Amino acid sequence: MPNYRFGKHPPKVDYRTLRFASYLTAKLAPPPPSVNVLTRVYQNLNTTNAPALFPMDGNDTLGDCTIAALAHAVTAYRGMISSIKDVMPKQDVVKLYMHLTGGVDSGLNELDVLNYWRQNAVAGDKILTFVSIQPKNHAHIEQAIHLFGGVYLGFQVQQNCIQEFDARQPWTPGPLTNDGHAVFAVEYDPKGVTVLTWGNTQQATWAWWDECVDEAYAILPQEAQTPGFAPGFDFAQLKTDLSAVAS
Repeated sequence: MPNYRFGKHPPKVDYRTLRFASYLTAKLAPPPPSVNVLTRVYQNLNTTNAPALFPMDGNDTLGDCTIAALAHAVTAYRGMISSIKDVMPKQDVVKLYMHLTGGVDSGLNELDVLNYWRQNAVAGDKILTFVSIQPKNHAHIEQAIHLFGGVYLGFQVQQNCIQEFDARQPWTPGPLTNDGHAVFAVEYDPKGVTVLTWGNTQQATWAWWDECVDEAYAILPQEAQTPGFAPGFDFAQLKTDLSAVAS
């Protein structure tokens, strides 16, 4: 059995972080009952090999889950809009992780990772920005996956996390450990969500989500500025707000 590592620090709060709920307009239709981003990714990339597209990225020996989840977001997003398979090499994931930790295997804050990505190109591009989502608001989580191809999230690890992953069973609530983990969610339905982690996909129930998830973000790529990219999301107001937020 491979090893599995965690490495997400507790949520970091910054009053400047923009909030997803502020930019949902009345024109926005409710999210569909279910969305699977990977259906489009697999079709565009002509493969259904999740481990090849979303590899371990060193998260078996290092607590670099916050960067591995970022790498998986890049692959998923680019696969949604093109036939280009863009998988960050493991050495680039580890290099970025060590750059942000100062060269020690200490884990990272998701907010620090996202702020870095907003200010510096990763895998060729900076992001336009990111917005925080209230984790308990399932409709907003669903809207973010539907509109922007995924949700970058962090959770408090439950004791049965690795056992259920190895057994290919959905994550369910359980006693919490002192560990935190970062993953990228790419699918939802009435039963729960599917995330990318440890070189594979992993289902999880909404009950698990409500028990364990402690932070969630929609990542807005540069292409999100294109008119019609996400109808009903107020980009004009977002750009105004961005200009008022300190770097």
